[in-house]
Amino acid sequence: QVQLVESGGGLVQPGGSLRLSCAASGIIFKFYDMAWYRQTPGEQRELVATITSGGSTSYADSVKGRFTISRDNAKNSVYLQMNSLKPEDTAVYYCEGSYFHLYWGQGTQVTVTS
Repeated sequence: QVQLVESGGGLVQPGGSLRLSCAASGIIFKFYDMAWYRQTPGEQRELVATITSGGSTSYADSVKGRFTISRDNAKNSVYLQMNSLKPEDTAVYYCEGSYFHLYWGQGTQVTVTS
């Protein structure tokens, strides 16, 4: 019954922008800390950005100044605005929610190439 569903991934040129969305259901969303991770084949999953239930944010150094995480509790959703995209941002992006349990979405592919 619990679901986190990512959307918004796709193919974009370097310097372009994408906005990822993660829609949650089956949880009391306002209590959850949320995060975005990314993973490239053969590499460890990397924490990209976090936003707490209180709205505090943090970012990986590699995306600081380019990415923005936000949430809309009324829509049970968390977002990742990605600007000035680079080829090294190419990865599968995953949404995570944490409270007394951890939940993961299925991932959405982001490809940055010319």
